[in-house]
Amino acid sequence: MLHVVHHPDYMAPRPERGTFKFDKYFLVMEELRASGTPMTEHAPEPCPREWLEAVHDPDYVDEVFRAQVPHEKERRIGFPVTNAIRDRVRHTNGGTWLAAQLAMQHGYAANSAAGSHHALAETGAGYCVFNDLAVAANRLIAQGDARRIAIIDLDVHQGDGTASLTAGREDIVTLSVHAEKNFPVRKARSNIDIGLPDGTNDAAYIAVLENHIPKLLDRFKPDFVFYQAGVDPHENDKLGRLALSDDGLIARDTFVVREARKRGLAIASALGGGYGADQREVAARHARSMVAMARENAAHKVHG
Repeated sequence: MLHVVHHPDYMAPRPERGTFKFDKYFLVMEELRASGTPMTEHAPEPCPREWLEAVHDPDYVDEVFRAQVPHEKERRIGFPVTNAIRDRVRHTNGGTWLAAQLAMQHGYAANSAAGSHHALAETGAGYCVFNDLAVAANRLIAQGDARRIAIIDLDVHQGDGTASLTAGREDIVTLSVHAEKNFPVRKARSNIDIGLPDGTNDAAYIAVLENHIPKLLDRFKPDFVFYQAGVDPHENDKLGRLALSDDGLIARDTFVVREARKRGLAIASALGGGYGADQREVAARHARSMVAMARENAAHKVHG
């Protein structure tokens, strides 16, 4: 059973400026519903303002809530912050928190959007308005659902915002495996950063994960895992520089869930990046990712 969080507001109207397309979020759900995978859909509440202000600068949160974000910040984000975008990001942030709650019940759950790992304290960036990973991790710890959280980010772009927002915390650890020559040009410092050369293939990529993820989980001993599961390391991704195949992405996602679940850790995934001219093809990659993780979780329940 796949437990997936989704809300109609994820499919925001396309702003009049910017190149970001929101239609993949609808297509992901179409692909999941057509897959035949047993699935329960859950709708999130909008993220409370105080949860966002606990991580982001309150003045910036206010700018977003009023849909009055300065132009220079909107340029960094990549599109204007309209009322519809405000409502969308409140629901996507609430969605990652809800996915975590569901994961604690079922072992694994997915948010069908978010993974907004470039958003910083005082501004958004790189198509990200609020950093749902940092917001949800902070909230879980604040309300006593977790004491130590690992954020594993396997998007092709470094999780600079997440690293910056959690820097210096002893209760949150960040790992980012990304294309070294890709956005952002100026990287932040995660607890563990692995910058990969252009063209890294399946075997080399999985070897990196096998070398770092088990050691991270064993040394840090988190009691919850967030996973930024962007599919943009795919060889055909428009904004990626790596060369993972369809099978390579599935092997990646299965490995992450297996390592978490065999240690008794609940894991929630956020959608992350994935870009291409054919939005349905990108959506299908995201859908296969979530289905693979749900199957691995089910296998753990059978054999664990």
